[in-house]
Amino acid sequence: MDTYLTITSKRDRDTDDVDPRPIPDDVLQRILDAGRLSGSASNKQPWRFLIVDDAEKRERLADAVYEPGNVRGATLVVAIAGTRPFDLGRCAQNMMLAAWNEGVSSTPNGVEDKDAAAEILGLEEAPVTVLTFGYPTKHPGAESRAAEEWSARANRRPVEESVERL
Repeated sequence: MDTYLTITSKRDRDTDDVDPRPIPDDVLQRILDAGRLSGSASNKQPWRFLIVDDAEKRERLADAVYEPGNVRGATLVVAIAGTRPFDLGRCAQNMMLAAWNEGVSSTPNGVEDKDAAAEILGLEEAPVTVLTFGYPTKHPGAESRAAEEWSARANRRPVEESVERL
């Protein structure tokens, strides 16, 4: 799949749209490696990726984010913690695009109760975001349409409304 097609066809996962099959270790490794390879200011790499496998911690974490159903319905939950939110956002986007390239959908989730999330994850500070992953139960596949068609179908304002030349 080409990068532009990956970007245009990626949609955040619906909580009701997850196949319970596990994500294979090699796919998980590629997702995590995509985050690790993200650029960062002065190459500080200010991140930690916390995989939340423990059912009790996952349930408590679900109560600390804005959309608990995303965490409860996910096959894989990864909290991203660290400094420099912009760099952490780059990690998150890399991980989500790498996942989609493997046919795994994802959704980012903001942390509503930062103190609870930090305590659950054993952190000094709350994670910046919680990513949830899973195979979608129904999706036509990225290659089912051209990138331009995916772009035209996206629920986004036209690019002209976001761009200004100075």
